[in-house]
Order: sequence, then structure tokens, then C-alpha cells
Amino acid sequence: MKDLAKEPATRRKFLKGSAVAAAATAGGVITAPGIARAAPVTLKMQAAWGGGIFLENAKSYVDRVNAMAGDALKIDLLPVDSVVKTSQMQDAVHRGVLDAAHYVPAYWYSKSPVASLFGTGPCYGWSSQEVLGWVYYGGGQELFDELMGSLGLNLVSFFNSPMPAQPMGWFKEEIKDASQMKGLKYRTVGLAADVLLEMGMSVVQLPGGEIQPAMKSGLIDAAEFNNPTSDRDFGMQDVSKHYHLASFHQSQEFFEVTFNKKKYDRLPAELQAILKYASEAENSNFYWHNTKRYAGDLTTLRDEQGVNVYRTPDSVMQEQLKAWDIVVERMSGGDEFFAKVIESQRIYAEEVMGYLNLNQPDYKLAYDHHFG
Repeated sequence: MKDLAKEPATRRKFLKGSAVAAAATAGGVITAPGIARAAPVTLKMQAAWGGGIFLENAKSYVDRVNAMAGDALKIDLLPVDSVVKTSQMQDAVHRGVLDAAHYVPAYWYSKSPVASLFGTGPCYGWSSQEVLGWVYYGGGQELFDELMGSLGLNLVSFFNSPMPAQPMGWFKEEIKDASQMKGLKYRTVGLAADVLLEMGMSVVQLPGGEIQPAMKSGLIDAAEFNNPTSDRDFGMQDVSKHYHLASFHQSQEFFEVTFNKKKYDRLPAELQAILKYASEAENSNFYWHNTKRYAGDLTTLRDEQGVNVYRTPDSVMQEQLKAWDIVVERMSGGDEFFAKVIESQRIYAEEVMGYLNLNQPDYKLAYDHHFG
């Protein structure tokens, strides 16, 4: 055995330091040398909502991302008009003025009518759930990415939150026949505007917050926004007592969460995955959370605030379907890509809804059995 006393001083110093380090580590009292970490990323996301349940939904998505990403990434959620107007949000994300946005594709419908097919398109017997199925498993996402490329937009988008069919909306009297809708000044967005124009209505596209004042002042005769909770928040019950549920003008819609592509591409793969999978996770939370709220607020509108609630007659909805056929044929004839997306949707809907329609029992039959 070597005599350590005769070892060179430098070696004795090294051995002594190693022993101390080992003992200190075992006792848990030493701190590892500082390891360089990537600076945390903060994304500024503007929502198209100034308050209400949709801003809650946007916050729910952001909370999921922030919880999963820890210190590596944070999204700062900004309410409507914080940086730019709603109509400018997509361009702002494209240019990097904003890092992200939370809205619906119908809000940038003016760029391309195809945008409306991602949430506010024709109904092939499917709900928002199945349209999202087409996005994820029927080629919809790939077609959307192709659209972004053709428009030269520096964006990456994910879709979430399958909305129930939107009510036909608020009118001055009960609508029993489609002829009553002719000539009415009506608020909606996206391709629904073309459909209702085809039915003889005069259509105005207004932001949500302007709907109630416009109807109160007589600028419009009738309107829809999205759901009983938002409609009640807007105070629609103060300007109309006739509320029609069920419609094919916007029978399936969902949110779009869009990011500046250059900034997204610079993120580590695990953070990109969090942004994507938080969107998917929000699908279930939205449906569970919002349908309960919508049902409760509809009861309040009817039982406490004197609103007459009707189901839109099937005859009116049949006329909507006919109008959709005309609009889709016209749009497809003038836009090959529009026709390509429509064909993809039809193939998916025919197969998936064929199965579901055969397999699903009549849930209303069971409801009526128990509740009358």
C-alpha cells in the first residue's frame, strides 16, 4: 500500500477534495454546479373574446399548457382588442405582432371561403365532434395546412372544443315558416351569411359585442351568436322574447388556436407537443363544461326571464339544407380547392355517419320515456 504522505501535494489535494465532495453529496448538503438552462419562452396570445364563457374556454386551454410546460413555457392570454382588432388577429400572428390567437376560422372568412368549411360549413348529418374527427383522422388538418401554404400564411393551427349546433337565434316573433325570414336583416358570420342570403334574408356580419345594441336600435331585425350562455350575457333577452334553437346555418363549429409558425418551429419538440395535445385535451373539457352551462342558462331565460323558447321547425331547416346545396355548388364551381375540401368531408361523413346512424339508439325516445 502506498504511503499517501509521500504522494505529491497536488494528488493529496485532489483526493481530499474528492472525499469531501462525496461525503457532502451523500449528506445532501452540496449544490451541483449551475447548469445552463434555456430561457423560458413566453407567448402572447390574444383571444377574440372580451369576457364570458368563451374567454373562460381560452383560459382553460392556456392553463393546461402552462401547467404542463412548467417553467419552460408560458402563455399570456390577452382579451379582445388588447393589441389588434379581431379582424386583424390572423395577420398579426402571421407577422409576429402576436405570437398566437384564440378565435374561430369564420373570423377570417374574407381571406378564403374554405376557412368556413373548418367549423361553419354544410351539414352532412354530422356534429362538431365528427367534423373534428375529419380534421384529425380524415385528412382535414393536412388540407388546412395546404390552405395556409397557398395563402402564404406563416401559421400553425390546432382545433378544439366541439360546439353544439348554434341556435337559429332571436326574432321579433315566432318563426313558423321560412317565408317569415325573407327580407329580415340578420346577423351571422362565414358561409352561413351566403346560405341565409340565398333564403332571402339581408345579412350583416357584426362582432359579438355589437349584436344586442344593433338589434335594440333596429339596425338588425334578428340575430344569432352561438349559445344560450353568451346570448344571455349579451342581454339578448332584453331585446327579444322569441328564441329559436336548432339550425343548419352553423350546426358544427369549434375554436382555432393559431401560432406564428416561425416561433412555433423554434420551440423544442416537447413544447410543440404540449401546445398540440393541450388542444386535444380541451375538447372534452369544453363539451362537459359548456353544455351544462348552456342548459342552465336556457332554463333561466325561459323560466325566469320570460323568453319563449322554440325548436326551429323542420320545414325551415329543410330550406336551409336546400340553400346550402346551392351555395356549395356555386363555390365549388369557382374554386377547385373548395371542391377538394368538400369532397373530403363528404367521403368521411358518409362512412362515419353511416355507421353512427345505424348504431346510435334514439336518445330522444329514452329522454321522453323518463321525462315526458
